[in-house]
Amino acid sequence: MTLSGSIPVRPAIHTFTPRDVKTASWICFFAWTVAVYDFVLFGNLLPVMAADLGLSDAGATGLNTWITAGTALVAFGIGPVVDRFGRRKGIILAVVGAAVASLLTATVGWVVGLLGGLGLVALVLIRSLAGLGYAEQAINAVYLNEVYSSSGATTAQLRRRGLVYSLVQSGWPLGSVLAAASTAVLLPIGGWGLCFIVAAVPALFIGFAARWLKESPQFSARTEVIKLNQSGRHEEAARLAAEFHIEEHTGVRTPIRDTFRGESLRPVVTIGFAFLMNWIGVLVFAILGTSLLTADTGRAVPFTNALLILIVSNGSSFLGYLFHGWLGDRIGRRNTISIGWILSALSFTGMLLLPVASFGATVALYSLGLFFLIGPFSALLFFNGESFPATTRATAGSLINASGQVGAIIGGVLVTASLASGLTWNTTALLVGCIPILVSGLVVLAAPHRDPATVRLD
Repeated sequence: MTLSGSIPVRPAIHTFTPRDVKTASWICFFAWTVAVYDFVLFGNLLPVMAADLGLSDAGATGLNTWITAGTALVAFGIGPVVDRFGRRKGIILAVVGAAVASLLTATVGWVVGLLGGLGLVALVLIRSLAGLGYAEQAINAVYLNEVYSSSGATTAQLRRRGLVYSLVQSGWPLGSVLAAASTAVLLPIGGWGLCFIVAAVPALFIGFAARWLKESPQFSARTEVIKLNQSGRHEEAARLAAEFHIEEHTGVRTPIRDTFRGESLRPVVTIGFAFLMNWIGVLVFAILGTSLLTADTGRAVPFTNALLILIVSNGSSFLGYLFHGWLGDRIGRRNTISIGWILSALSFTGMLLLPVASFGATVALYSLGLFFLIGPFSALLFFNGESFPATTRATAGSLINASGQVGAIIGGVLVTASLASGLTWNTTALLVGCIPILVSGLVVLAAPHRDPATVRLD
């Protein structure tokens, strides 16, 4: 179906008006913002927490590696749940999960004081729960992809749905800025525990507000087909399935197995591997970017003002989200992602090959690299929703999303091994950062192309 089409609606299926579409977009934007708030807050406060808990630098790094692994498991596990119980419930679960993780993190100091080493195990489990917050972006993408293809979306909303989703995804830089600002204000007042308590408040509020979201039409229709089949009304179930362009279901679902067969196999393998490889580069240039820029064997840039780095990285990311969301609506999201990541690899390579004293050019190419590295994620997450049928959409999307955390773990190991072997930060970033980003930009071209002018109904 193209943009000019419409979806037949039955009373049993949730219907959307243009106002409902806007409401869903705003709620999902704030849900992602507060989820990122908690996710980034922990990274910002880890050095302070490590000092209070008596951890060395190596101990803090090792702790974070275990937490990253737990985050990946939780982020993947939520996918089958969302395919089974619904997108709306998944969003509520993810946001409330982030709030609970924040509140429990605030108690870690007391737990470690009482249990010692077992308290650190509790911290790993608690922060693994924060993987629900990280998974929120994948659930958002699945839900909004289906909402934007509903009969309630206007023609204008359909044509620029990638751009609109990029605005939702821009909650990442906003959440990052809020996390940094709240840390600066609250840390001197009540320590890192207060920071996490405050972080839970907006997440709980958005979790409550998400109760007013309507379930997506595709999921509602699929659930209704199952009920009709189970009650013996097979002809009616067949007609409804035909109306919504979905396969009939008897209620027996195996989304994990179905993700690795049929039409889902090719996109889950190609997009998942590209996502994993790209996150190795994200770790090097976004998460460890400060270390690379300030290291004597890196760029030796006097970035003593952390706020400057924050403005550069999140400002570039925000603009990148909007640009790649807009471009994806015109040339297709797969092609947009590939072009962006290839240009990112070239930008960072150029930066690393510059003389160390080239401060202005370093900042410019670093910003450009982040623009093309982070920006395509707005197109990528929406591309996930376009690439899979409703039966595997959330499971496949969560698997791909979780592969990013696997990439972060691999990247951490590779960076540590490279630096330990005596290679400079410059060389490490070139080998461990630029090459994986370039590979990701090429691999994603192996995924099936989706025409941006076509709306997927199944």
